[in-house]
Amino acid sequence: MKPKPTSEFIWDYAPAPESTDHVKIESRYGLFINGKFVAPKSKKYFGTYNPATDEKLADIAEANAADVDLAFSAAHNAYEKVWKKMPPKERAKYIFRIARVIQERARELSVIESMDGGKPIRESRDFDIPTAANHFFYYAGWADKLDYAFPNRKPKSLGVVAQIIPWNFPLLMAAWKIAPALATGNTVVLKPAESTSLSALKLAEIIRDCDLPPGVVNIITGFADTGKAMVTHPQANKIAFTGSTDVGKYIQKATAGTNKKLTLELGGKAAHIIFDDAPINQAVEGIVNGIFFNQGHVCCAGSRLFLQENVADEVIRKLKDRMKTLIVGDPLDKNTDIGAINNKQQLEKINKYLKIGLEEGLEIYQSDCVLPKKGCFCKPTLFLNVAQSNRIMQEEIFGPVLAIQTFRTIEEVIEKANNTPYGLSAGVWTDKGAKIFHLTSKLKAGVVWANTYNKFDPTSPFGGYKESGFGREGGLHGLMGYLDM
Repeated sequence: MKPKPTSEFIWDYAPAPESTDHVKIESRYGLFINGKFVAPKSKKYFGTYNPATDEKLADIAEANAADVDLAFSAAHNAYEKVWKKMPPKERAKYIFRIARVIQERARELSVIESMDGGKPIRESRDFDIPTAANHFFYYAGWADKLDYAFPNRKPKSLGVVAQIIPWNFPLLMAAWKIAPALATGNTVVLKPAESTSLSALKLAEIIRDCDLPPGVVNIITGFADTGKAMVTHPQANKIAFTGSTDVGKYIQKATAGTNKKLTLELGGKAAHIIFDDAPINQAVEGIVNGIFFNQGHVCCAGSRLFLQENVADEVIRKLKDRMKTLIVGDPLDKNTDIGAINNKQQLEKINKYLKIGLEEGLEIYQSDCVLPKKGCFCKPTLFLNVAQSNRIMQEEIFGPVLAIQTFRTIEEVIEKANNTPYGLSAGVWTDKGAKIFHLTSKLKAGVVWANTYNKFDPTSPFGGYKESGFGREGGLHGLMGYLDM
């Protein structure tokens, strides 16, 4: 069927839904402890739902303090009796095997990620799952080379690592954390977010099927109380947390005065900076990729846009035109650009900030797309003529909402971009290499992309400054947080 334009900008596409016939989701999941799924001591379960349809997908076990004890006991025993004694090249084989099975089950995992998390199938299929597999491949290669990675330092494993991950990249975040922990000889207790536990539980199945020694990786599910019990557990030698800044501050206080190592990857309010010599069309696409394609569900989403005055009107016009073409809808449809907001609480938060922006007198622009009647959806949104003091310019929204300001000079935009409690990432668009290098030395951000955005690679470290946390994940730096040197 030939596409027919319905307006100057929008085309009708025939639905292209990804099949779910190959996906097997159990009606109920236990806790993955000591190599097998077990019923929770709490005898409690909670539902996980498809945010695009409100359909219940499964019941998930809720771990209590007794379950947390069992998981840490299993991890401790596996560390002392098996994992730390195993030759590094043998550990590498297990990690490599996990990577291969993730590749083999990529189609199933990508569909589950979109069903449980709401992100478009194109993103989970083309980015999340391949990048998760790549992290296991990459760190499998480092397992027997730590002495070369850190010469003259005699690196040693820490022991049992407690890892807590968020709902925006469930499987990828699990890979970010589990792969380097295993490569450095540690054992793991991991808790996924309560609203996106399915892909982590599928990873538990993969780990079991790969014959990883029981207890080396334990995956438990639950709410904040479960995470709190993990953080304060006496057998946790290291805490690795990705999530909100408020929870990160609590964890830092809870571990103060202990010998537990800590890495935190927290909130962000990233700046997109576009100069008048930038490739404008490419920059507009980078903006859309940075804030809209992922529903704004990225801690490094470019949610603040700074435009040099003499190109501001052109960029805004082209950005509005591009927004009119974005398709909001079923995450499993391959035509969809913007999927569902992950959960109702997050949608309520986004809507609260939209209301705040209007109450502060800001000019708002939203695409005229029609949202599905069911599920958690939000239109891509621009706020124009924003001031530094406006809340939507300072506070993390975690949704498809972009705040726009203009600037005249480099000094001005550096000051504006750094005027935030966060320091996770930024993007710079210019034709001048010298300008890029100047900005990268001045912007207080852990990652600065140049003429691109949201590009990740297992070999590159990622992390922030200020209230965006500390420590790095990915690359050689990602090994350091799991070693005693």
